[in-house]
Amino acid sequence: MISDLKYYSAKMSGDDLAEFQMLEKRDKDEEDLDSLASQTLQQLHLRYMPKKSLQDAEELWKKLTAKEKPGGSDQAREKF
Repeated sequence: MISDLKYYSAKMSGDDLAEFQMLEKRDKDEEDLDSLASQTLQQLHLRYMPKKSLQDAEELWKKLTAKEKPGGSDQAREKF
């Protein structure tokens, strides 16, 4: 979870960032997290990680696997 939150650390508030940095240091030192620290990490994860549904994943898959229709790019150029 810590590696997931590193990207979102710029969006964290001051208190949340301080807590995250403390947890990150403990992780680097390979210390075990106690129950309070792991609960804090879970709260940060829920607060800052975007929630993605199965429907979002299916829509992304359809976009990535969709093939361009023949002449589709020509039609788009005619509009401009």
